[in-house]
Amino acid sequence: MYPADLVKPMREDLTNIGFEELHTTEAVDKAIDREGTTLVVVNSVCGCAAANARPGAKASLDNGKKPDHLVTVFAGVDKDATNKAREYMIPFPPSSPSMALFKDGELVHMLERHHIEGRPADMIAENLKDAYNEHC
Repeated sequence: MYPADLVKPMREDLTNIGFEELHTTEAVDKAIDREGTTLVVVNSVCGCAAANARPGAKASLDNGKKPDHLVTVFAGVDKDATNKAREYMIPFPPSSPSMALFKDGELVHMLERHHIEGRPADMIAENLKDAYNEHC
């Protein structure tokens, strides 16, 4: 568990632009089961989350098509919610940060840590925009 003061600005990096934080397994079930498209960001304290994942997720929203719902869980903080979100991401192994796009509850696009780490935020944003244009 990370201290609340440490993760607060990392949480706010996404919540300040409209991401809904999910803290419970029930909230995750409800969010993913919604009609339409939902982007789930598994947030993290690591450097690639700060330099690549969060900026990429934010930049991806500058697109004509975007997900209906934006949600996030925080790995290492909201353990149960994160584990529940990862259940929906099977067959992909758990990784953080990661991002998953769901359409009507079905996983349609996945970015694992190895797709994020070492890649610039604009490349991540373009990957997500392509997924939005196809599925949203």
